[in-house]
Amino acid sequence: MGASSSAIPVRGDRRRACIGLLGGSFNPIHEGHIQLACRALRQLGLDQVWLLVSPGNPLKPVAGMAPASQRLEQARRRVAPFGRRIIATDIESRMGTRYTVDTITQLRRRFPRAHFVWLMGADGLAQMARWRRWKRIMKLVPIAILPRPGYNPAALHGRVARCMASWRRPAREAPVLARKGGCAWVFLPAPQNAISATEIRASGQGPA
Repeated sequence: MGASSSAIPVRGDRRRACIGLLGGSFNPIHEGHIQLACRALRQLGLDQVWLLVSPGNPLKPVAGMAPASQRLEQARRRVAPFGRRIIATDIESRMGTRYTVDTITQLRRRFPRAHFVWLMGADGLAQMARWRRWKRIMKLVPIAILPRPGYNPAALHGRVARCMASWRRPAREAPVLARKGGCAWVFLPAPQNAISATEIRASGQGPA
């Protein structure tokens, strides 16, 4: 079994590391999440990726959502082969945060020496304008976006990308993105994976 959720102390620590944050319901975790995390480790030069298993996504319906403990345990089993490089954690639940802006604010406060990067697929960027205080999020941490079939045009021509066009950095700067401290985002070229948790649940292969 890989590192448990308690491996990330809720009170924080003084670790010096470049850490990718991949938030989501993980209902269930799937190969697309793993591919994104692994590619981020390589292309961004990260020390770790934390999978922030959300207690509940404000933008997603409660119906069909597996219990947080079940989603966390499944994610922990899936990332176990990666040891401490990829860690599934319930730190959002333990901190009592629900919105991304609050989670990032708390993590920066509790891990003051860490350099965080927010990770997401193009689908996340396409609908980020619906997130609470999304402009504040982009000021708090740099963001790395990976392509997803069917979402890339909407992401790159949507409201957030247009508003923050001056903050976009070329993909070649990905290895130093973590140390930019916000006000920067990159769109990384990568193989595209169309798999979704919704399709997995519909096929009956979701959490038992």
